[in-house]
Amino acid sequence: MIDNLIIFVLSMFIGREVISKVPATLHTPLMSGSNAISGITIVGALVVAGMVGGEWAKWLGFAAVIFATINVVGGFLVTDRMLQMFKKKE
Repeated sequence: MIDNLIIFVLSMFIGREVISKVPATLHTPLMSGSNAISGITIVGALVVAGMVGGEWAKWLGFAAVIFATINVVGGFLVTDRMLQMFKKKE
């Protein structure tokens, strides 16, 4: 369990560093590409939540599913809004 917690904390720090280095002008276009990665995260979180025997791991997997789903939906909404800005006015 402590190994999983260490990996989780390290991945949070690495993710924060990677995202903070992206300029604001590139953030929205890159978000649409990162939705695919978040989809993979949802699949991984479902596997973790379903295969592990510990109660704590199941709740952690459930939280990962929730947060990744929020990320995917929010990313698609922001991308859709960005694409609406480039459509011609009727």
